[in-house]
Amino acid sequence: MRTALVRRTVLTASAVSLALLATACGSDKADTKADAKPSGAASSASAAAKGKTDAELAPLLLTQAEAPKDSIVKAPSADQIAALAATTDKAECKPIVQAASMAPQGTSTGVARTNVGGTSGKPADPKASEADKLKAGLEMLTGVTGTAVTLTSYDGKGAEEAFAAFKKAGTACAGGYTMTQDGDSVKVNKVAAGDAVTAGDEAVSFVADFGDAETPMAAQLVVVRKGNTLATFSVQNLGGKPVLPKDVVEAQVKKLG
Repeated sequence: MRTALVRRTVLTASAVSLALLATACGSDKADTKADAKPSGAASSASAAAKGKTDAELAPLLLTQAEAPKDSIVKAPSADQIAALAATTDKAECKPIVQAASMAPQGTSTGVARTNVGGTSGKPADPKASEADKLKAGLEMLTGVTGTAVTLTSYDGKGAEEAFAAFKKAGTACAGGYTMTQDGDSVKVNKVAAGDAVTAGDEAVSFVADFGDAETPMAAQLVVVRKGNTLATFSVQNLGGKPVLPKDVVEAQVKKLG
């Protein structure tokens, strides 16, 4: 069972932030803005928009000082990013897999990434028994939530098109798909609507379930468009279905202007 849990954990982008935090600690539900159509003026403006570069996006990432209290913010290394590269057996599911592996969707002009970790658990009292300390440690581990944040920018209507492709993939892949990452494959059982998101110009979220009877596991994938920039959030909790960290999403989107 532990092997299965570890394998499923490493097959999602949020595992990077989960590991960082563990070390430090020891749709239909989508916002209705997702269906909003840009006005003629807005559409013309988006067509002429110039995408941001890597260097221009980096300062727009959420920092430690701006993150919610008790969070840990740390950018993944180049090796970690490379290890997250993934493929799928269904072409229509590629946008979902890209969101889960911190990969740019569509043809972006720039990309920037970071991880935000948080936990709902509490450390044990120093005077507690060894059994109670162990219990508290396990509760903290299962309470760890990792959020992988990826910013991508686009020329013209690229952001709108990439957002639309992700939203379409969430519906097309409702019946599941297989994702291969770092030499391992995992079966995603289904993709369903995630928690409602109210942010940016349009937003949508999905939950990708890849657990089994012994080990419930899932990742919540959220994409928010703000102008010609997409903010993608891949969220995972070792305890099962992750609760959307709305404070992280709101803080990050707010920084986009």
